[in-house]
Amino acid sequence: MYRILFSLVLRRIDPERAHHLAFGVIRRLPWLGLGRVVARFTRPAPELRVQALGRTFPSPFGLAAGFDKDGLGITGLGQLGFGHVEVGTLTAHAQPGNPTPRLFRLIPDRAVINRMGFNNGGADAAALRIARLRRRPGRGPVLGVNIGKSRVTAVEDAIGDYRRSAKVLAPLADYLVVNVSSPNTPGLRGLQELESLEPLLAAVRDEAGDTPLLVKIAPDLTDEQVERIARLAVDAGLAGIIATNTTISREGLRTSRSVVEAAGAGGLSGAPLAARSLEVLRRIRAVVPPELCVISVGGVDTAEDVQERLDAGADLVQGYTAFIYRGPLWAASVNRGLARLRAAR
Repeated sequence: MYRILFSLVLRRIDPERAHHLAFGVIRRLPWLGLGRVVARFTRPAPELRVQALGRTFPSPFGLAAGFDKDGLGITGLGQLGFGHVEVGTLTAHAQPGNPTPRLFRLIPDRAVINRMGFNNGGADAAALRIARLRRRPGRGPVLGVNIGKSRVTAVEDAIGDYRRSAKVLAPLADYLVVNVSSPNTPGLRGLQELESLEPLLAAVRDEAGDTPLLVKIAPDLTDEQVERIARLAVDAGLAGIIATNTTISREGLRTSRSVVEAAGAGGLSGAPLAARSLEVLRRIRAVVPPELCVISVGGVDTAEDVQERLDAGADLVQGYTAFIYRGPLWAASVNRGLARLRAAR
């Protein structure tokens, strides 16, 4: 039914507007009294539970950062069956992001190009919202919080900017993520250079306290850079790595060149990223100890995709872009598929 709806209606609506319409329904699930009913049918099977980052995750499959930038729909997203929800990217200063249009579908590739630019209401506002959620019975799903650099902050002042966000958000998160890999904030990816990344991670780690800290990296790094950052994460005492963010590559796309060029700059996510994301996962797992948590994201669509990442050494797996193409029952479908795959082994 969702495929028909997408084909006939949603694909004709501006992608960012379609996102806001869908997200508006999801965030209201608890208010409408539908969330608990939906959760009965989407709850992951008990055998899918995994231990990671000192927490019990009801499923290894979760929602990547970017869908819920401000922590407005955490409960509703959890009720759709995601084993965890990562919100953000949040910045110390509220910011509108890049001018619209800034989100583009590449339907033949089951992909998306975005140049959102960390549009969000700021760390302080999100912290108040999440704190209220955490005081409620049940506390909602396992929650990750992803933080990035504010656009108004110069790159040389990035450490203080990240520390400010970490100070207010780390106590509320089950894990905290340092995002240095979005292509849509000028100068941000330069923070992946070791001489910049090492002091940044050390500062945020000190601010995060007991909250597990991870770093999210780009797929466009060389294999050598991936391995160097992986070793740095271990040496810096991080809890894990998220691999990968969106790519600036446009290679191998089925979508016509004119459509891709019209979309312009931004990060590409979805199916075309799958092979590189899996390769980066294997590179990381080859050089880090088993206890370091590795979260794989990029091009994940089906239960088979998730299981492939788990077999390659991921502790947890995230998705996002396929949510657009699969619809609201995507997480439940993946979880049912995972249970079937495991029963067949």
